[in-house]
Amino acid sequence: MAATAPKHDVKDLALAPSGVARIEWADRNMPVLAAIRERFERERPLDGYRVSACLHVTSETANLARTLKAGGADMVLCASNPLSTQDDVAAALVQEYGIPVFAIRGEDDATYYSHITAAVDHRPHITMDDGADVIGVLHKDRRDGLGDIIGGTEETTTGVIRLRALEAQGELAFPIVAVNEAKTKHLFDNRYGTGQSTIDGIIRATNILLAGKRFVVSGYGWVGRGVAMRARGMGSHVIVTEVDPMRALEALMDGFEVLPIERAAEVGDIFCTATGDKHVISRGAIERMKDGAILSNTGHFNVEIDIPALEELSTGQRPQRENVVAYDLADGRTVYLIADGRLVNLSAAEGHPAAVMDMSFANQSLAAEHVVGNADNLEPKVYVVPDEIDREIARLKLETMGVDIDRLTEEQAKYLASWDEGT
Repeated sequence: MAATAPKHDVKDLALAPSGVARIEWADRNMPVLAAIRERFERERPLDGYRVSACLHVTSETANLARTLKAGGADMVLCASNPLSTQDDVAAALVQEYGIPVFAIRGEDDATYYSHITAAVDHRPHITMDDGADVIGVLHKDRRDGLGDIIGGTEETTTGVIRLRALEAQGELAFPIVAVNEAKTKHLFDNRYGTGQSTIDGIIRATNILLAGKRFVVSGYGWVGRGVAMRARGMGSHVIVTEVDPMRALEALMDGFEVLPIERAAEVGDIFCTATGDKHVISRGAIERMKDGAILSNTGHFNVEIDIPALEELSTGQRPQRENVVAYDLADGRTVYLIADGRLVNLSAAEGHPAAVMDMSFANQSLAAEHVVGNADNLEPKVYVVPDEIDREIARLKLETMGVDIDRLTEEQAKYLASWDEGT
């Protein structure tokens, strides 16, 4: 237990014992991160550096925070979404591990942004974002805090999109490592982690049988691929909507029906957006939906469903189940919205399994170390995770799973590096 609780704003410190149990359970399934934490304790690569992290406050994130602290970081953690915080984990981080946390599940917008302000007030050398909110505040309202920063990391697709827009406009003030672009992140976290946890969230919220339902997935990036795969595995007829012809073609070749959203809206039973864009499910789509349609989102922000239009079309709203609100429409139809359109896997369930977050947060830890070690050489642009970090995480993950793989012989390596040996 921490000798004195650091500054914090959490729901209730008395929840800490439950949070510790949850953190320990996750830790058993995060062996790669544990190995990095053990090395960090010896080498202290982050000594003297202040880190402000704006991430989902979950048991998996708690183990990342423990790892960064073990590496010497003076860190503060705030929530990257008002509905994703696990209050007992937040309490445990403060009470048991001495890490300042500013996060309360269900916090209003004013509290949410006051918590981000607390992270900015820490005057970080390194930012760690999931959605680029801290970076956004620093660039827009708190430019006085930019001078101490040597770099940052970004966890998710939506944040990378925002940061690349900043870079394209010549306004990005410091280098960012796009953790989301690491193969050991998006190939596994986005596809398998979000795929499973999104279905988990929809089922927990609704208890609906997916078998036989028409399940509409908007977006066929890595997240959309994972959701579509898992929904089909549960017996749903999956329909994909896309704006990218290459991804639409891939979805079709993967065996899914591909339709424009307006036509999918007429036949879909369950809808899940996974695009990172705005009003993917538009007013026009809502007007075409069947009575009883269920709407959900697994993108980072709750803008993918046009909720203002849904509210305008409704004559009344009522809680139907925990995390489900019924919208009664003027023509007699009822449409259901899960978790206020926020990312359903964390708002209505527990987010990704720890085993997949093991790789994502290993990337976060090693990316922070990379920023410190290369601060003098990094320009204010968005970088991908170095390939050697990606491969090392994959190697460690296989090792912890007890899986061995082949290695190139000297002859094979020479052949792959040559041009003059052919048929």
